Amino acid sequence: MTPYYSAPDTTMYVGDVLDALAALPDESVQCVVTSPPYWGLRDYLVEGQIGLEATPEGFVARLVEVFRDVRRVLRADGVMFLNLGDSYAGSASGIKPKDLVGIPWRVAFALQADGWWLRSDIIWAKPNPMPESVSDRPTKAHEYLFLLTKRANYYYDADAIREPLMGSSVARLAQNVEGQAGSDRAHGGSKTNGTMKAVGGARSSDKQDGQQVSGANKRSVWEIATQPFSGWHFATFPEALVEPCVLAGSRPGDVVLDPFGGSGTVSAVARRLGRRSVYIDLNPEYAALAVKRLEAVPLAMRL
Repeated sequence: MTPYYSAPDTTMYVGDVLDALAALPDESVQCVVTSPPYWGLRDYLVEGQIGLEATPEGFVARLVEVFRDVRRVLRADGVMFLNLGDSYAGSASGIKPKDLVGIPWRVAFALQADGWWLRSDIIWAKPNPMPESVSDRPTKAHEYLFLLTKRANYYYDADAIREPLMGSSVARLAQNVEGQAGSDRAHGGSKTNGTMKAVGGARSSDKQDGQQVSGANKRSVWEIATQPFSGWHFATFPEALVEPCVLAGSRPGDVVLDPFGGSGTVSAVARRLGRRSVYIDLNPEYAALAVKRLEAVPLAMRL
């Protein structure tokens, strides 16, 4: 497939995601950050789009097929951050109307069964959720972000996304780290080598070789406001949600892939942080919007 747009740090493809992925070599991508179309939510008026399958099972099967090829292009130590929102059943879905479908976990478990390592579920908590005219359930104010990997051991830079500590929390954390290290080993866990950013570990050492604690390991609830965008794309990733994924999942110069690129948030963040990126989207109008957005970001890399 011929690229739609090419720059020193960015390659963009417009077309079916499986056709575009076929153009990428095996193990050519270090990190994937993506948010596929949500099931049953919107019609993007593009033939072949994902998200309008008649049943949840059909939607899940299509995503498994896509992410199977994503796994092929992912490096052995690569990681994927997958954002998914949920849906409520209508009258023609094969599920009782008004039922919460559970799409995020259906997809996560299907990917796990297909060979992915499911390493973490992260809650994206929205302080400014979309209002809902409902009175028989709480307003939905969160989505899921799953950390999935190709292998049991993988690259994850916990230090790059540490959370600031407050006062005496520093001393308490240092004590907890020493106590937890023994507990990890007792339960068959492994202690991350301080010289490695993290290969398969849930955290880097907080105090090692005389260094002081630099912050707490990032927790699994991320409170991030939704981000308006001047373009007309229906739903955009907040850059604040993408940034920790890129920082933790890649090094400067690595390739970050978004197979459902939309308005180009992942490529824009990757450029700002000195990473390369590959963008794929089915809709040429979104791609044009993404190019305009990307070209407004200064090139951070020296190639």
